Amino acid sequence: MKNREKFVETAVSIWLLLSFVLLVVAFFSSQNFMHNLVLVLALVSTILAGILIAWQKYRTAILYNQRGAIAFGVLESSTSARMIAGEGGRSVYANALCRDLLRGAGCDVSLKGVFAFFSDADPGHEVLGRLATEAPYRRVPPVEMAVHRDGKTSWYLVSAVAVSGWDGHLNWRIQDITAAHEIEEVVRSEREKLVDMMDNAPVGFFSVGADGHFLFVNLTFAGWLGYEAQDMLARRMKLADVLVSLPPGGEPHDIVDGGGDHQIGDVGLRRGDGEIFSASITHTLVRDASGQMLRTRSVVRDLSAERRWKKALRQSELRFQRYFDDAPAGIAAIDLDETITECNRALARIWGRSVGEIVGQKVTSVFPDENMPELRRWLEEAGEDAFACAPMEIKVRKTPGDEAVVQLFAKKRILEDVERHSETILWAMDVTEQDRLENQVVQSQKMQAVGLLAGGIAHDFNNLLTAMIGFCDLLMLRHKPGDSSFADLMQIKQNANRAANLVRQLLAFSRQQTLQTRVLSVTDVLADFVHLLRRLIGEHIELAIEHGRDIGLVRCDPGQLEQVLINLVVNARDAMPENGGRITIRTFNLANEMTLLRNGEEIPSGRWVCLEVSDTGVGIPQENLVRIFEPFFTTKQQGAGTGLGLATVYGIVRQTGGYVTVHSEVDHGTFFTILLPEYSGPAELPVPLVSDGKALDLTGTGRILVVEDEDPVRAFTARALRSKGYEVHEAENGVCALDMVEGGLGHIDLLITDVVMPMMDGPTLIARLRQIQPDVRIICMTGYAEEKFRSHPDMGRGVVLLQKPFTLKGLAEKVKEVLSGKA
Repeated sequence: MKNREKFVETAVSIWLLLSFVLLVVAFFSSQNFMHNLVLVLALVSTILAGILIAWQKYRTAILYNQRGAIAFGVLESSTSARMIAGEGGRSVYANALCRDLLRGAGCDVSLKGVFAFFSDADPGHEVLGRLATEAPYRRVPPVEMAVHRDGKTSWYLVSAVAVSGWDGHLNWRIQDITAAHEIEEVVRSEREKLVDMMDNAPVGFFSVGADGHFLFVNLTFAGWLGYEAQDMLARRMKLADVLVSLPPGGEPHDIVDGGGDHQIGDVGLRRGDGEIFSASITHTLVRDASGQMLRTRSVVRDLSAERRWKKALRQSELRFQRYFDDAPAGIAAIDLDETITECNRALARIWGRSVGEIVGQKVTSVFPDENMPELRRWLEEAGEDAFACAPMEIKVRKTPGDEAVVQLFAKKRILEDVERHSETILWAMDVTEQDRLENQVVQSQKMQAVGLLAGGIAHDFNNLLTAMIGFCDLLMLRHKPGDSSFADLMQIKQNANRAANLVRQLLAFSRQQTLQTRVLSVTDVLADFVHLLRRLIGEHIELAIEHGRDIGLVRCDPGQLEQVLINLVVNARDAMPENGGRITIRTFNLANEMTLLRNGEEIPSGRWVCLEVSDTGVGIPQENLVRIFEPFFTTKQQGAGTGLGLATVYGIVRQTGGYVTVHSEVDHGTFFTILLPEYSGPAELPVPLVSDGKALDLTGTGRILVVEDEDPVRAFTARALRSKGYEVHEAENGVCALDMVEGGLGHIDLLITDVVMPMMDGPTLIARLRQIQPDVRIICMTGYAEEKFRSHPDMGRGVVLLQKPFTLKGLAEKVKEVLSGKA
């Protein structure tokens, strides 16, 4: 179309030129008819040529307008952003998509805006510069560019071509290919997954051609053989190179005799290092339409792991059977008809039978009849959790006289071997010893509670007895032996002292008494004390002393050790029959390298000095053995004993750091063993008491501050000290005492304070007073054990203990010793 228009335009232009030449010739030629005719024809021809030229231009303009409209429509309806940029990057034309794209990103609608739009693209906008530079002269391939904006990545295909007939103008095309790129990425990812799955599958894949050459091997199979997959293909390895033995008469691609389109066989494969392993290969032949063999599809399983797994399974089964048989708890399986299908040796041992005597038996023939109704209900409640129902305890008689306490746990287990059914798994634990220990713990806790109660009561009684004994001493100062009231006062004091002795026994049981410990030899104590013990037991009972060799030293209170021996010997004496018997006291050393369990108590490893008191008496029944150390428990007739003798022994020994064990048989006697820790520290020499034979002068001078919350005790203490010549000031608690000192009481020679008081206790008072007067001497009055307040951080050296209840003489002597610097 365009060539025809050019041809018409050229022909009309030649016609116009010839008409013009004809007109000029006619004008200058001679004037005649022919001349005029030629002139007219030339003029007409010129006019017609002009008309044709005007018509052609009009027609050309119409055609160009039609073409422009078509081109405009094409560009506007394009699915890509289109821009025609002229020289200098000015936008001659941009379709709606281009305008929206650039303006949406805040860029100008120009080539500069296009460059700005792709300023952060990957690859960079230098690629656009190359397009703009090279496109006017040659066709440049389009480029893909990624734009990262607002956390999102968009992909565009950008191209530029020169506009024909418009020098310096480029037609830019920006096509959004994000969706196609995402699809391509998904396809690529899935392809990689498939390749990865194929290469790294837990089985090997390969394919060989008709000649046996490998066409494909996955990484797993190549790895098993010790090769790289690409290396096997590059070296054109054959199936025969890895098979240990080829099937006789087979094709190069066969793995079994006789071949076939579907082959399965266990073969030996040779690794690159020569090692051979077993594998199972499933082989399928692929043929073309004519039946010609093309390749194989082959799957390989390494049987080495399977054989190791089977071996491990067998070992696991044997190990499980061993664990099942050697488990410390009894285990049994019971089916729906109450038949015991399995049991281990522990369960058989609990029942006193063999495994063969239990397996196959009904539950009713194994469990005691009296437990069956409850046992059936309990088994029905069992769920799939062993702890869904509370454990059940039963008593099992192994043999006559041998009864075990057994704790049972159960759970249901669903089996689906042949058909779905359930069985009950039963666990049985022999808790006979645990049951005994729990009873001992309960008994021990009860004794501890009674001990705490006894200690508290004893402390209160000590305060009362201190006042009673003290005021009795003050009265006896005014009533001489010949006075009619003196005997009454002596009765009061004697009974108060008996009460004080009872309180000491309570404190001994509760391990809260004050012990005056020193290093001593138990053999020396026995040698000095044996004559008293013989008088206690009488002539009809024999007393034997047996000493071991090289008996170690102990650190204890000798008086309390004597009390322990007296209580044990008297207890043994009372257990003798009327015709007498024998009491033996034996000493020996014991060194245990591991913890011992005696009478429910753990005796730690170490070196011990032991005192054993045994008798040939009537013995103690088993039901009473667990209670013999309880306070006030006695089997003697009413009034014959307080029930505190053995409780006192237990308290003294435990407070000393030792242990008491007992063994007894009815009609055969009883053995009490005292274990005291052997002393391994530096030697201590006894300090002899020096006396000139004269009565001590208990009078003195000095300022004494007495702090006691119990009014009677404070009143007695103050009166007693004033009677000896001291200046005494009284305070009912630590706060009042400090107020007196800080209020101008002056220098204090001696502080006498209780330990436990309201508002401020004794240790805190001592610490605060030492800040004011560091050299103050201190006596602490207490009914508790010395260890109870010595452990307090404020109770350091220089604090002297005065045990309640005390007498007037004991108080005066202690004050005299402290003020004279002898204590």
